[in-house]
Amino acid sequence: MQWDDLRVFLAVARDESLSGAGRRLRIDPATVGRRIARLEEQIGTTLFAKSPQGYALTDAGERLLDHALRAEQAVLAASEEIAGQASRLSGQIRIGAPDGVANFLLPQVCAAIQDDNPELEIQIVALPRLFNLSRREADMAVTVSAPSAGRLLVQKITDYRLHLAASQDYLDRHGPIPSVAALRDHRMIGYIPDMIFDKELDYLNDLGGGRVPLASNSVVVQFHWLRQGGGVGIVHDFALPSAPDLRRILTDQLSLTRSFHLVRHADDARLERMNRFAALLSDGLRQEVARLEAALDKMSQASDA
Repeated sequence: MQWDDLRVFLAVARDESLSGAGRRLRIDPATVGRRIARLEEQIGTTLFAKSPQGYALTDAGERLLDHALRAEQAVLAASEEIAGQASRLSGQIRIGAPDGVANFLLPQVCAAIQDDNPELEIQIVALPRLFNLSRREADMAVTVSAPSAGRLLVQKITDYRLHLAASQDYLDRHGPIPSVAALRDHRMIGYIPDMIFDKELDYLNDLGGGRVPLASNSVVVQFHWLRQGGGVGIVHDFALPSAPDLRRILTDQLSLTRSFHLVRHADDARLERMNRFAALLSDGLRQEVARLEAALDKMSQASDA
């Protein structure tokens, strides 16, 4: 079994299609199909169950996946060691993240990293769900809860704050909100309850639950509802400097703190390139959260003066 065959196998396993694997490898999908058929013939078993929905790993394919991932890590580690560590990062790195951090933090942090490493390609996958790092849906992921299962490297990046907020227009139309209990008389904006993929995002539990007339699985949709005067909801403090029309409310009665974690596959610890990028990303996110929260505090002090 050749590494080049395993490379094609990994691409199909990750993209679950010949066309996606072809784009990843920059080869024709028909060639990808022939390579997979040849590999299956060589080892005498079917690796993928083919259907109109795509290519799903069989039990044999799942067993081969573990070996292929280890082979990939060995090849990457050997390449780095032989070539030596360049002063600048290069290649492609894909980050998975929930859409709050993906929209309000990662763009500026990653742009700054890429400024210093022009040969580096950074991809941000913004999805409101957990990522499967074993299948390389992403090279690393920013999460709110720290996973406890799997062969993963988990490091805390930073804490961040959240508060209730509403637009000035909404407050002008509906009047001041004197207490958390008074929220029952206001339209709440939040997550779709059965689509909350992380218990740490179930913010409205801190308010005693209740009905959510305007709900989305996307924090950015919620953010824009708030900006349009749709109601009251929980907002990341680091997002508020970009929306001067929103006002924090009841800050003395409700303040939430959550944490960001960087999650990587354990085998990546041997890759200096990934270690360097992870350090840059963590430092950048930590500094950006601190900068934006400090800017918000300064804005709040100025408005209270």
